[in-house]
Amino acid sequence: MALDRSNPVPNDLSAFWMPFTANRQFKKTPRMFVSADRMHYKTADGREVLDGTAGLWCCNAGHNRPKIVEAIQKQAAELDYAPAFQMGHPKAFELANRLRDMAPEPFEHVFFTNSGSEAVDTALKIAIAYQRAIGQGTRTRLIGRERGYHGVGFGGISVGGIVNNRKFFGTLLNGVDHLPHTHLPAKNAFTRGQPEHGAELADELERIVALHGPETIAAVIVEPIAGSTGVLMPPKGYLERLREITRKHGILLIFDEVITGFGRIGTPFAADFFDVMPDMITCAKGLTNGVIPMGAVLATKEIHDAFMQGPEHMIELFHGYTYSGNPIASAAGLATLETYKEEGLFERAAEISSYWEDAVHSLSDCPHVIDIRNMGLIAGIELEPIAGEPTKRAFSCFLDAYEHDVLIRTTGDIIALSPPLIIEKAHIDTLFGTLRDVLKRVN
Repeated sequence: MALDRSNPVPNDLSAFWMPFTANRQFKKTPRMFVSADRMHYKTADGREVLDGTAGLWCCNAGHNRPKIVEAIQKQAAELDYAPAFQMGHPKAFELANRLRDMAPEPFEHVFFTNSGSEAVDTALKIAIAYQRAIGQGTRTRLIGRERGYHGVGFGGISVGGIVNNRKFFGTLLNGVDHLPHTHLPAKNAFTRGQPEHGAELADELERIVALHGPETIAAVIVEPIAGSTGVLMPPKGYLERLREITRKHGILLIFDEVITGFGRIGTPFAADFFDVMPDMITCAKGLTNGVIPMGAVLATKEIHDAFMQGPEHMIELFHGYTYSGNPIASAAGLATLETYKEEGLFERAAEISSYWEDAVHSLSDCPHVIDIRNMGLIAGIELEPIAGEPTKRAFSCFLDAYEHDVLIRTTGDIIALSPPLIIEKAHIDTLFGTLRDVLKRVN
């Protein structure tokens, strides 16, 4: 349906079944963005809205960045699509090389996907296939974590642990178990950075190993920082203990870094920040600054080379996507990585994180706030739920903030914040000044 350029809102909103959205509420009072630049969106009614969430954890370099825009335009005119099966194009290989150079030392190979969900399912499949390739074919079990979010593929929601993402879709994958989550508000409330308590929760993996037998378990997957569930930080020593246990039992460890990758906590990946090296890393979102869908799995040489056996004319891994390493996505990824490097955005995020932290915790005296947690340029503000109406208080904050020109994200009764890495101190002041007023207004 054509748009009236004087009013760029379609007059029929019924056809689009929106994802993770209260569709009926939205379509009664739609919230439409029509353009964006750097730290702000522009609404259909001409307001500028400060982006406190980097879109959806993804626009790490901000919006409308010239190098990325130009790269996409040029690539679309030069080579719009090339098949990824038995054929290639230069930019996919160049982007893989750049990612290898950016990643921690163990990671030498990149498998491209179209999203974080696909990256997770790809990593899980590679884990099971790898165990078979090295003669450990009984290792098919996968271990996730309660409150974990790993996308919306059947593999991702099977190892994931967010209740509403799972309960509507049947039995999901067989042979999956879950570690306990690490949220201990009674001991760790209002923590700055990593909590002091909870490293012992990693030892639950030993119980799961004893229950099923190590010879049945292929991989453990966790988010270093659990994002979509409400920003849960790893307790001190927790990730190190997971690595120790998985290595002891021959189990692969996968870090889901779809959110933490590309500077969110001041380093290229959380594996760098915590100095804990998994066997695979999944990433997406900030890989292309959210401009074009793309994801990736970073794998060690050991995992990759286990597949490089047999006749050279044979396909080594029977897996892939029509759009793996898509030319336009590859061009966007290259331009995005160049923008991060040229502007020093990862280092900048680390530098401004202390100012961000102080601003986040300045809300600790606000009504209904029962916990605050932060690391790098990410924060979770947990609110006391309204009795009998879970999620309503946080959703009311979301609507109120939007009406006052600030975009936040909510999950359950938690406000989650993850701004573009280009955020300035004045933006931080505006964001948290507005949130303070919102929290005072919302019942």
